Amino acid sequence: MRAEPPVPHHDWLDDEAGPVVRPYTMTGGRVRPAAGGFDLVAFVVATTPGGIDQHLHRQLQPEHRKIIELAQEPLSVAELSAQVDLALGVVRVLLGDLLSAGLIETHEPPASRQFPDDNILKAVVNGLRAL
Repeated sequence: MRAEPPVPHHDWLDDEAGPVVRPYTMTGGRVRPAAGGFDLVAFVVATTPGGIDQHLHRQLQPEHRKIIELAQEPLSVAELSAQVDLALGVVRVLLGDLLSAGLIETHEPPASRQFPDDNILKAVVNGLRAL
């Protein structure tokens, strides 16, 4: 019988969790999305109800597939980030990939065009000064 040589311990291996993948590896070193700005409260929804076909499924990273799976129902960018347990910047880059491929749609909340009245702002400032 041949004995197996001892396997060296690496810093990037976690005995309980398995190999650790750095976030920049998932994004290919990119820090900005290829398309879209992705506000925290923007809603994301998959354009492929029921999932994606097998050919495309094999081409996508597991994180892309997870986002599409979760986005079958509209979710905010912040919720997606929490549910896939990835940093917001990473999720934005992955969403940019999916938006460029036409696999998701985003719906931005309407911007408020009405600014608060000056009297309200003055009352808030006076209240803060009173503290």
